[in-house]
Amino acid sequence: MHDRLALLRLLRDVGPALLALLIAVYLVDALMPAAIAVATGALVGTGGQDIMSAVLVLGGILLTGQAVSQFRPAVETLAGGRVDGAHRARLSELATRGATLPALERREVQDLIKIATADPLNWVDQTPGDGAVTQLELVVRYVGLLSSAAVLAAWSWWLIPAVVLPAFACRLLMVHEWRGHFRVWVAGIEHDRQKNYWNELAFRPAEGREARIFGFGAWLADRYLRHVNAHLGPVWSDDRRMARRTWWMFLLAAVPLAGVYFWVGYGTAAGHGSLAQLTAVVTAAWSMFQMIGRGYDMIALEGSRVVVAAIRDLERLLPSEPVQVAQGSGVRFAGVRFAYPETSRQILDGVDLEIAPGERVALVGLNGAGKSTLTKLLAGLYQPDSGTIAVETPVAVVFQDFVKYQLSLADNVTLGSAVPVDGAALESACEDAGLADVLSRLPDGYDTPLARARTGGVDLSGGQWQLVALARALYATRTGARVLVLDEPTAHLDVRTEADLFGRLAAITKGISVLLISHRLATVRQADRVALLDGGRITEQGTHEELMALGGAYARMYAIQAERFTRGFEDRLEEGELI
Repeated sequence: MHDRLALLRLLRDVGPALLALLIAVYLVDALMPAAIAVATGALVGTGGQDIMSAVLVLGGILLTGQAVSQFRPAVETLAGGRVDGAHRARLSELATRGATLPALERREVQDLIKIATADPLNWVDQTPGDGAVTQLELVVRYVGLLSSAAVLAAWSWWLIPAVVLPAFACRLLMVHEWRGHFRVWVAGIEHDRQKNYWNELAFRPAEGREARIFGFGAWLADRYLRHVNAHLGPVWSDDRRMARRTWWMFLLAAVPLAGVYFWVGYGTAAGHGSLAQLTAVVTAAWSMFQMIGRGYDMIALEGSRVVVAAIRDLERLLPSEPVQVAQGSGVRFAGVRFAYPETSRQILDGVDLEIAPGERVALVGLNGAGKSTLTKLLAGLYQPDSGTIAVETPVAVVFQDFVKYQLSLADNVTLGSAVPVDGAALESACEDAGLADVLSRLPDGYDTPLARARTGGVDLSGGQWQLVALARALYATRTGARVLVLDEPTAHLDVRTEADLFGRLAAITKGISVLLISHRLATVRQADRVALLDGGRITEQGTHEELMALGGAYARMYAIQAERFTRGFEDRLEEGELI
């Protein structure tokens, strides 16, 4: 009952006018069987000149029913679409507004999101909109049952339970069967996620390129089919079991109905009723049997019930409020300790670091030292196990694994920032990021889609995409962000472009607190201060010159890189490459 009421509550997103229209359509549809039964009986029992009136009445009822049946799908689709739109918006809000990465990364949460998306490609044809309108139709249908019951009662009251009770018993059994069927589907949802992953690998351009080069397309197809069979094999087996049991359930309701027909027919033959009454009772009994035992609505109700339950579980597992970050001037880490969920390795073990407003600090360290982890904590994607982080929000970040959105250049840069778009800030962000040359070659300028699969779209190189990600972060600083985090922002750039960018970094980030992470130590020497992260702590910090004079780990790392670069330069000079 709770799930049924939950489906009805979803109809608040339909709007009062459309909801009233939908109820009216369902009410006419529900009253139609009883009206047809009475009109048919009247036609059979009418003689002489009155037969024309009876025909016109029956014809009018049938035409009304046909008109409603033509109009009904459009109203249902519109109402269900509004419910589904609100559902998708709620799911998106749950996944982005308050959810931290640890919550989203849980397998249980990923499974629930997969179910809640209600995507037909996931073998879920029933959406919350389908369930909501079907539940409303079921409620109104029971009103129509009362009118048909009145027709039966005109013959004898006991005909009502004789028809209704077996049909309801059949319905309850079918509901139980479908509920179990969807439990089988939900049990294999992880295989469904894996199946989609392998399928996407074969068709996404980047992964598909490697599949063709290395010839493992057949291997991908095999992995895909394994997960399809692992997920849908039990579902198909349950389908066959249900098909066998459906006949027995049908007989449970059909045999009593046949008995009712026999009894009414026998009574009419014995003179206990008229042919008109017989016609009305037979028609009404059949319509009641159909209205109660109708099967397609069970699929919609039970399938959408699974989706609604998934949303309810997500609301329980995901925080509804955004993560609260302590406010401060610049950035301050104090005694921060952190280990990733369900792991024992301490990534950060007492980090103390401050970045003053407008200061540029470079963070360096070996691979796996925790530099990127520190940026995720700074951005509020994870919460520290202990210690405090105070930051002047909002924060703009360029991650190593930045996202390549299949949107226009303008949308890629302004995504998530000030609305409406600040044209001057957009232009300056693109220019400061070094996108002027790229922009000059785009056919539609800022409106060019950055995806070859879209009409008029183009694709960019890895380095050009990195400049777009940088422009997005710079645009955020132009529209309110006071802290900028650059995690390997030039990994895809050539040396000349990188040197030019870092040479202008102070000017383009003036007044902004900057945390720069880079493995290329020659580029970080321009920072106001360099901090070395080692063993989960900041072990050295100061200007480049101070750390070189210290002769510690930073100085050794710098010397190793400088030696490799110098040796490579000399080798190329000897080979005449640079002459």
